Formats: sequence, structure tokens, C-alpha cells
Amino acid sequence: MKLLTRWVINAGTLLLLAYYLPGMEVSGWYAALITAFVLGLVNAVLKPILVILTLPVNILTLGLFTFVINALLFWFVASFIKGFDVAGFMPAFWGALILSVVSWIVSGLLKK
Repeated sequence: MKLLTRWVINAGTLLLLAYYLPGMEVSGWYAALITAFVLGLVNAVLKPILVILTLPVNILTLGLFTFVINALLFWFVASFIKGFDVAGFMPAFWGALILSVVSWIVSGLLKK
């Protein structure tokens, strides 16, 4: 039940981001749900591999390169999900950052 709740909240967050963040578009709830699901899969599978591969750069930047990885994965998902468009790196960066913060808060609240 917690997983389903997080999924729906992340989809709603994507819809709100598309409304307030210029350069990002989501066509509707269906596209937001699919995007939230695919983002979860990509973050679970590809992100750990990319973090390990870019570990030297990540160490040199004191972990800040992880934000770049998040933005690139967000932008990557937008490249093949129909109904979810991101215009460039900066909208992807801010979208990934805000979605990560909201997801972190929701995870913290659902653990209690």
C-alpha cells in the first residue's frame, strides 16, 4: 500500500511540476503515472550503476555530481515516454531535484 501511495504522490508531483516549471510538460494523469513508474525503475536499476561508474567525479565534487546524474536520468526518461517532455537540462535538473525532495519527504512520512 505504501508503494502505491508513493507512486501516486510522485505522479501528482510530476503534474504540479509541469504546471509550475517552464520547459516541462505532462499530458495527463496516465502519462504522469507511467513516468513515475519508469523513473522509479530507472532510478533503481541504472542510477547505482552510474554512481559507481562516476565515483571518481562524484568524490571530487563531494557528491554534487549525483544531482547531474539525477537530471540526466530524468531527461533520459522524458526522451522515450510519450506525453512527458522536458525541454533541456535545467528543467530536468530542477524537476529531478524537486521530485527527489518530495519523494524523500513522503518516504519519511510513510515510514512512521
